[in-house]
Amino acid sequence: MADMTLLAFAVVAFIGIATPGPTVLLALANGSRFRIRRAMIGMAGAVLSDFVLIGAAALGLGALLAASEFWFGVVKWVGVCYLAFLGLMLLRSRGTLDGALQSADASGAASARSIFLKSFLVAVTNPKGYLFFSAFLPQFIDPAAPQLQQYAALALIFAGIDFIVMFGYALLGSQAVQLLRKSGALWLDRICGGALLTLAASLALYRRASAYPIGP
Repeated sequence: MADMTLLAFAVVAFIGIATPGPTVLLALANGSRFRIRRAMIGMAGAVLSDFVLIGAAALGLGALLAASEFWFGVVKWVGVCYLAFLGLMLLRSRGTLDGALQSADASGAASARSIFLKSFLVAVTNPKGYLFFSAFLPQFIDPAAPQLQQYAALALIFAGIDFIVMFGYALLGSQAVQLLRKSGALWLDRICGGALLTLAASLALYRRASAYPIGP
């Protein structure tokens, strides 16, 4: 792939990723609660979801969701319910560990697993992500060249930018809590929880026929 093509993709991807969405909001919340080291576990889950979404788009799943109202609805409402659940958990928190994590096994491994799965599931249950990649990625693919290598290159670039952006949000959350002291995590939980509920509502109203979204 031409260097200019990859650069153009990176610029557009950065704009789409930097716009606050579910995964970056979770990175912000995780940074405020667990600090950077633990927040990076959630980032790993989000990065894995990037590869799943891009792989699915390359295999044509995005086209299937665009054509099938039933399967689009299934994926959409699973995503709506999960986003709403996370938003409510954040709104109900007291600025400490998430209630879902507190009810899990108290070991570090169980908590890390929960953090990882949250970020992963938020992305893979959002049908807009599949539609976005199905519409976005082909613009940078040369149909005359082997496509597997091209999709792999774009996936690596997107995942790398996604990790960097999420790291910045997590760092912001961590620093904000230190500045705001005791009430910092509580207010960040409220803000992120409200934002996730808003995203859940917007996803519930999103229709397959309304064309492709601006970002995942």
